[in-house]
Amino acid sequence: MKTMPNIRFYIENHLKNKGYKLQQFSEIADINVGTLSAIIKGTRLISMNQLDQITSAMGLERGYFYDMYGVECFIESAPHWRRLEPFLYRCAELGKLDIIQQVITHVTDDQSYFDELFDVAESLFNKSMNEAALILYECVADSEKYQHSERLALCQYRIFLLQKTLSKYDNLNAAVKFEPYIDKLNEEVQLDAIKDLANVYNTIHLWDKVDAWARELERKAEFQLKIQSRRRKSKRRLTAYPLFTYVAYANLLISSVYDARKEYENVLKYIEKYLKIVEVENPTQEDQQIIDLFQIWGEGNQYASQLMLGQENVINSYLDYIENNPSEILAGFINILQAANQYSFNIDYALDRFKDQTNLFNTDMYIKGSYNDQMLNHAYQDFYYELASYQMKQRNYSLGMDALLMCLDLSSSSKDDLMCIKCVDLYGEYRSEANETQIRKYKNVIEKLSLPTF
Repeated sequence: MKTMPNIRFYIENHLKNKGYKLQQFSEIADINVGTLSAIIKGTRLISMNQLDQITSAMGLERGYFYDMYGVECFIESAPHWRRLEPFLYRCAELGKLDIIQQVITHVTDDQSYFDELFDVAESLFNKSMNEAALILYECVADSEKYQHSERLALCQYRIFLLQKTLSKYDNLNAAVKFEPYIDKLNEEVQLDAIKDLANVYNTIHLWDKVDAWARELERKAEFQLKIQSRRRKSKRRLTAYPLFTYVAYANLLISSVYDARKEYENVLKYIEKYLKIVEVENPTQEDQQIIDLFQIWGEGNQYASQLMLGQENVINSYLDYIENNPSEILAGFINILQAANQYSFNIDYALDRFKDQTNLFNTDMYIKGSYNDQMLNHAYQDFYYELASYQMKQRNYSLGMDALLMCLDLSSSSKDDLMCIKCVDLYGEYRSEANETQIRKYKNVIEKLSLPTF
């Protein structure tokens, strides 16, 4: 109890300054006077609830004493789980991550708490307290004795999910580090893990990786479907979605690979395949929501592929589809702009029709839909680059230069070297058309770029 006098000193000093008797303060703090007396004397350890009550009664912000409490109870004394568990939750709620890190570093000397720490990490993860959860997952993973354990694999999966950033290099490193642990996960959990891994590779355009993991996802999901009928009906589902979803999504990923390779006939083939997969008999309400989503994606992807094959006549149908499915506006206009740039289509009417919606891109007003932050950032880059190319070709140089500078700013922030280089090349081609304001913006972004980016 070496550091309890620190907190006791504050309490005693408060009583002295305010002129409170012990009975008065116990009533304000709503703590039994005998209990309060024992805490001040140091003969009784203070609980988290009591600490919060005393802090509030003293008019201090919640968590004011957490740093001292952590040192006293968990670093300078043998930690007790009954006090440690609520302490971790309270620190997580208040964002006191440095205190969690400090305490956990000492607590993990005792491996008997690993099961409990992992459970708390899972609880924090499910409550979206991600930064606190990440500290616990990394702690458990670093101290796990059994390198082939499912718990270690699940920790690595959570770490992979929580460490994703806008930087493709960070995401690549996280993906490569996580890959070896996939087979150690529960077979059902593997489906979500492979889906998430393939999505990262999709975002950073490693198409061979996307293709390989998509086919592995299809194989594993089909196997799970085969054994599904043999399972007990009461068995809890571990996957985030019904099993057919993963088979369909695997084929959607494969179609995206063929799209990147400009093999649009194969894209259409795999669109038909995943639309066939989602023809589920007697679908539940959850099934139907997923079926509707794949049908929306399928229709849009069919229009996009036909457009990329040079079929200009589908543009109006595609625009009607986009209008009926606002979450597809961003992806739709990337496709329309790419086709326009490739085949010299004039799509001024399309841009004018959706001017209000496209002006919301890259603002808080735009609804993300199914995009995560990484995917959304990359999609914005594609949109603004294609828009810049289109407007330059239409000799709308000011609009084109504004779009190009937006793309360059986004790609430099996410350290996307390839897109940065493409933007610099396009700017070099049209630099004579830039006005003074645009020239200054360009120089400001370039100055922020570090040499390793190139």
